[in-house]
Amino acid sequence: MFQFGFNMFPEMPRLFNTTYRVFSVAMLPGNERQDVENGGKIIMPPSALEQLTRLNINYPMLFKLTNTKTDRKTHCGVLEFVADEGNVYLPLWMMNNLVLEENDFIQVESVSLPVGTFSKFQPLSPDFLDITNPKAVLENCLRTFACLTTGDVIAVKYNQKVYELCVLETKPSNAISIIECDMNVEFAPPVGYQEREQEKKPTEEDMVVDPADLMP
Repeated sequence: MFQFGFNMFPEMPRLFNTTYRVFSVAMLPGNERQDVENGGKIIMPPSALEQLTRLNINYPMLFKLTNTKTDRKTHCGVLEFVADEGNVYLPLWMMNNLVLEENDFIQVESVSLPVGTFSKFQPLSPDFLDITNPKAVLENCLRTFACLTTGDVIAVKYNQKVYELCVLETKPSNAISIIECDMNVEFAPPVGYQEREQEKKPTEEDMVVDPADLMP
């Protein structure tokens, strides 16, 4: 007769699924936290860390955020566990993506995401192309992000100016982890780029040369 031990199967990580009140980083008590505002990570309460540890959650800790009223979703990492109990603090761009107001409720679930191999962005302003090396600037800013979600509009800060970029595409899935990954980055033409180029094109009047200008 066979006897089966209780530890025959390895313990599987259980899901973390909790509802919190949500606030923007600006509402976080203490000093201004630009490190949170300029990235893709949130601040959670200490009890969340205790619960995540008990649940045997895999690292890196990644989460799906859902506004249950609108069914808007995004994904993020966690920066610190220092929030007041029952609260989480999000960057403003993330609040906007989820259509959240201060003191709304948000559902936070632990997830496992595939490592990203490709992402495509569309700047929402042609001004982004005025940066000397926009691709290098974006790749540097993405180091403060843990994941990307197709359809999100993220915000990156460079030289005291905030640029918004829409995440048009991510591979191998619509939500990817970008922590220490080798990912190809591409750009689509910025919103309003064609209009600006047309404004720059010289008119026939501009091309007419006054003979006096050619005189020595």
